[in-house]
Amino acid sequence: MKYTEIPYVDKKVSRIIFGTAMAPFIMGGDGNDLLDAVYALGVNTFDMARNYMAAELSVGRWLEEKGMRDKVVLLSKCGHPSIFGRKRINEQDIRKDFRKTSGYLKTDYIDIYLLHRDDPETKAGDIVEIFNALHAERKIGAFGGSNWTFERIAEANEYAYKHNLIPFTVSSPNFGLAEQVADPWGGGCVSISGSAGEKAREWYQENQMPVIAYSSLGRGMFSGKVKSTDKDKVAQILDDVAIKGYVSDNNFERLRRCEELAMEKGCAVSQIAMAWIYNQKLNTFAVVSTSKGERMRENIDALDMKLTEEEMMYLDLKKEVR
Repeated sequence: MKYTEIPYVDKKVSRIIFGTAMAPFIMGGDGNDLLDAVYALGVNTFDMARNYMAAELSVGRWLEEKGMRDKVVLLSKCGHPSIFGRKRINEQDIRKDFRKTSGYLKTDYIDIYLLHRDDPETKAGDIVEIFNALHAERKIGAFGGSNWTFERIAEANEYAYKHNLIPFTVSSPNFGLAEQVADPWGGGCVSISGSAGEKAREWYQENQMPVIAYSSLGRGMFSGKVKSTDKDKVAQILDDVAIKGYVSDNNFERLRRCEELAMEKGCAVSQIAMAWIYNQKLNTFAVVSTSKGERMRENIDALDMKLTEEEMMYLDLKKEVR
């Protein structure tokens, strides 16, 4: 495993972050064995959110039963719109979410705290003030946004610098080789993949802000369970969210090229897709969910895989031949 520092987080953060938006966690089930397995492999950072049903409750039991709180980095998210679409980017709702999260996780401190969505009608400076207050109260460490555009992050940080406040130091957009072709869930998902994300990637590269990439394998599209010949039966393999967000002719071609390189290099398709992420010039972390520890080992091994510039461009359809 590789680790690096994120400003305002007092532990080094694993480059691979375990995502809990999956069974058994979302149902509040016992995931202790799986959490033990991924932690034993070196993953010390765990991604949650207030709206991942009972995931925080499940992880909280593990933390308490195994005495793990001081050994791990906890990332959670707040401010997701209500099921009725009401926007919740305000101090009252953010603090309400924090109280619930901290209660379920059985801790009074969250290492990395993100807004799950943005509300462009709310002044970025107001949000910076709220997060700075939580940080001053020693409730949170680093903070930032999930599904925030880089322009809004820049706006928030300009306010922070002008007022001698802590800026956003973390961002969690969608990012991966699989281009997000439609908003998977609706309501403000932000991706920096594909040609449309080029300016955003340039900004992140220039600023080296940590990018915590969600759906880094296209919600299973590049996990290995879908083959490039599976176009006619992909609905039997992936869920509706993945199909809406990531199934396209171009992504099937990217998948075919991953299979080609994986065959040549003697590795898994998912390892090629993960290596593509980590060979970028961005400060990238990847959120990965898996039901088996050995699959996580493959993702970890991909951290050390090198791809040439030609291979990178070929995989992303920017070059027809290698």
